[in-house]
Amino acid sequence: MRDEAGGLAPGRWTIDPVHSEITFTIRHLMTTVRGSFPDFGGEVVIGDDPMDSTARAEIRMASLDTRSAERDEHVRSEDFLDVRRHPVMTFTGSGVERAAIGRRAKRPRYHLDGELTVKDVTRPVRLLAEFHGVASDPWGGTRAGFTATASISRRDFGIEFNVPLQGDKVMLGDTIAIALEIQAVHEG
Repeated sequence: MRDEAGGLAPGRWTIDPVHSEITFTIRHLMTTVRGSFPDFGGEVVIGDDPMDSTARAEIRMASLDTRSAERDEHVRSEDFLDVRRHPVMTFTGSGVERAAIGRRAKRPRYHLDGELTVKDVTRPVRLLAEFHGVASDPWGGTRAGFTATASISRRDFGIEFNVPLQGDKVMLGDTIAIALEIQAVHEG
């Protein structure tokens, strides 16, 4: 990755939540519902060898936004996230390795293995990440851009609420697709 890391200096890079986003999708009946968690923070620490890099993030669960106040309140309730007792979701990542991606990939991709904690349940998660480069910003800082995706099972984290429908169908899918667009500022 060192040759591919063009300008990604070792050290601490703080996630800029104003220029980043954490989004998710889940199947609801025959469509997909999209949502986000706009209140989060964290850092990426780039090692001297970029493959030794780590990441850490905290997401405030009450910030959940699916563009429906009624649905958001239900998802924040004990049926799903129980944000009163579990206000923060965390991700701690280490173990970067080059991903074996097909020839169509425009740039190299990497796996970042880590642990996601939701409702005091911690499970391993593998993010598929892409590095978008480094640039100077208008305020004299240096920024790096990353995209990462993962899929998790909500049942793995104790989120089992569902509504049975006709036959063997249920209202909600189990798989949650997560997408991260991260801009981080070099702190040194």
